[in-house]
Amino acid sequence: MVLCGNRRAIGGVLLTLFVMAAAVRVARADEVIDRVLAVVAGDLIMLSDVRAARELGLVTTADSGDQDRAVLSQLIDRALILDEVERYAPPEPSPDAIDRAFRAVRGRFPSDDAFAAILVRVGFDETQLRSVLRQNLRIRAYLDQRFGGETPERGEAIIAAWVAGLRSRATVVDLYASPAK
Repeated sequence: MVLCGNRRAIGGVLLTLFVMAAAVRVARADEVIDRVLAVVAGDLIMLSDVRAARELGLVTTADSGDQDRAVLSQLIDRALILDEVERYAPPEPSPDAIDRAFRAVRGRFPSDDAFAAILVRVGFDETQLRSVLRQNLRIRAYLDQRFGGETPERGEAIIAAWVAGLRSRATVVDLYASPAK
């Protein structure tokens, strides 16, 4: 999953495809276990990534008709930005910052059991979630460092233009097809 780390290694992709093929043989013919929705600079974004980001509240979307499309677009942008972040290595977030981010996600759920159930449903454990939150904090630090001197409105416009530039220079294969109504 692009949320949990880099999948550029061929072996990881082959193992994933093997496991998915085995799972599909066991599943009913009409049941979708997971599927690739996009490939961004060699990183896979899976349907499970979209579901995890949405259900854990890691992305915000407007009340658009196709929530999966909106979340996927944000995950594509996130992957492009994270690729830039990895190149320029902003400071690591403190363990306290990661803990605060974790508590914020946990606070979106009414109980520990509800939170644990969501983690199981989206295929995460606490370590994986903390890794995603660490990446998000690194992205925020990079954006603040690079664009922090702007007003919020101007900063958003500059960041949007910058991300559009990243999209135009990167290899992005978007395989998403809207579900039939």
